[in-house]
Amino acid sequence: MGTDSAGGPAGPAHSDDSLFAGRLVCRQHRQGYRFSVDAVLLAHFITPKAGDTLLDMGSGCGIVSLLLAYRWSQLRLTALELQPGLAALCRHNVAANGYRDRIEVREGDFRRVGEVAAAGSFDRVVANPPFRPAAAGRLSVGGEQAVARHELAGGLAELVAAMAFVLRTRGRAALVYPASRAAVLLAALKSSGLEPKRLQVVYSYPGDQGRLVLVEAVKGGGEELAVLPPFNIYDRSGGDYSEAMRRCYAP
Repeated sequence: MGTDSAGGPAGPAHSDDSLFAGRLVCRQHRQGYRFSVDAVLLAHFITPKAGDTLLDMGSGCGIVSLLLAYRWSQLRLTALELQPGLAALCRHNVAANGYRDRIEVREGDFRRVGEVAAAGSFDRVVANPPFRPAAAGRLSVGGEQAVARHELAGGLAELVAAMAFVLRTRGRAALVYPASRAAVLLAALKSSGLEPKRLQVVYSYPGDQGRLVLVEAVKGGGEELAVLPPFNIYDRSGGDYSEAMRRCYAP
């Protein structure tokens, strides 16, 4: 059973998971939505400037905000989460890791983002959105997982429009999304005035088909897309993490 400095030991409904050799601790629901490698990849994809303001849209338990706060000491973050249980976990994790002065947690719906954030108020916005349309396949077990994985509380077009709303001109948006739906993502970004500028395909291992895409877009940017070298999570099928993936977890 894990412990933390702001709320005592994790009970049977939660787990305390550590990263960076225990320097970062993230409490999660054991049976609810749990973060995966896509959040880690997203947090390592962007390179913010000192003093940038960043909105983590749909923050869940706060893992992307925590990773960014750990990696970028001068980044000012706001975590926006719709589900009360996840927002509470996010607040706990912010406090447990000593980031109260750097991460503000707001509870709200990105479909009404103007109620919780002013237009043009952020330099950057990131999102690890639900990967599946509401009608695609079986819903995940449990309401928390279903909302996090399926577009039950707003679709991709609404999310991207909300990202465009909160960004200043020339601000940057970054997302991680299934490679199989990359065309949908790129079209949604361009429709909202967010021009894709950097794209990286993530593979499970060399020779596999692409699994995820990481995309960064600029509000009001010109048409020029840099396709980055491929990112392999594992060194081979059934193998260990690749060197690039190990660096993502290095203290």
